[in-house]
Amino acid sequence: MAPNPALTHTPPRPGAGRIRRTAAAAAAGLTAVALLSACSYGSKADKSDDKANAAATTGTSGSKLSADTVRIGYFANLTHGTPLVGLQEGIFQKELGSTQIKTQVFNAGPAEIEALNAGSIDIGWIGPSPAINGYTKSNGQSLKIIGGSASGGVKLVVNPDKISSLDDLKGKKIATPQLGNTQDVALLNYLAGKGHKVDAASGAGDVSVVRTDNKVTPDAYKSGSIDGAWVPEPTASKLVTLGAKVLLNEKDVWPDKKFVITNIIVSQKFLKEHPDVVEAVLRGSVKTNAFIKSDSDKAKADANEAIKKEAGNSLEPAILDPAWADIDFLDDPLANTLQAEADHAVTAGLLKKPNLNGIYDLTLLNKVLAAQGRPAVSDAGLGAK
Repeated sequence: MAPNPALTHTPPRPGAGRIRRTAAAAAAGLTAVALLSACSYGSKADKSDDKANAAATTGTSGSKLSADTVRIGYFANLTHGTPLVGLQEGIFQKELGSTQIKTQVFNAGPAEIEALNAGSIDIGWIGPSPAINGYTKSNGQSLKIIGGSASGGVKLVVNPDKISSLDDLKGKKIATPQLGNTQDVALLNYLAGKGHKVDAASGAGDVSVVRTDNKVTPDAYKSGSIDGAWVPEPTASKLVTLGAKVLLNEKDVWPDKKFVITNIIVSQKFLKEHPDVVEAVLRGSVKTNAFIKSDSDKAKADANEAIKKEAGNSLEPAILDPAWADIDFLDDPLANTLQAEADHAVTAGLLKKPNLNGIYDLTLLNKVLAAQGRPAVSDAGLGAK
């Protein structure tokens, strides 16, 4: 569920929502099997999106789609801005027509994979590490990555009174959202590259890795129980408003400053039975990303409103503005960075050397892009066989 090599790359990904997790669930996640043993999944399970109920009879394809309902999972994180904005604007519903959208919100990837495996969701926005784990632990049977969504938006932020440079991490307590999630893998990988030894399962070692729900992390920082955190936005910028400083932007450890932070995955069963619905969701994703680029301020406000619905509070400008500006929304899954993510997990001891052949199926995404006169995106040789 997470990597930790001595590479200069570092992986990403985050989570948000309201998921109940126990210490036992976390331990199971450590062995990368927790993905297959579900407890409770998302907050507001089977919650219909407001605009989903105002669906047209048909989607933009002009005909009724093959499924009456599609269940979508995502996090209440700005790095999941595509579903936040697309649902808020009704873009997905327009593409889906009378097919009803039901949503579940998660804190981190492992729990979302559990839900996908259990049949509680059909399609989800998720980070690379949980996607890799879900695919490999099911022997390539559970999911496919069908598109990209975002890059960037992950930072290491620290208490400047305790940590003044990257050389000061030894002996400190650094939080990540969940054992085996994308940020957890990224931190373990980075620490290994710096020569720090950490037990991936317990988080104990030269640097203590403390798995903490994103919504709890700010209070943990204020109380002094953690010295910093490797987290996605908006948690990183929230910590900055509490006095933390950005010690490292994860973009800076990746070639071209790009790495996949959010993928789109689908249950293989749902993809086989309802390709028209999957294509409609991908059209919605592509159109949403175009909307975000064309009207960033409106999209940012949409994402903030969606977060308010889930968390009860909107983000203040001091948090929202820098967080939103650090995220790149894109359709390309940046497949070449996924293998590096997997290598990190192997080095961390959280994953055996995986066979990722077939993890991608970009057929429908490239069909959608071709219809817009846009070039195909690459699966880096890891496409459908």
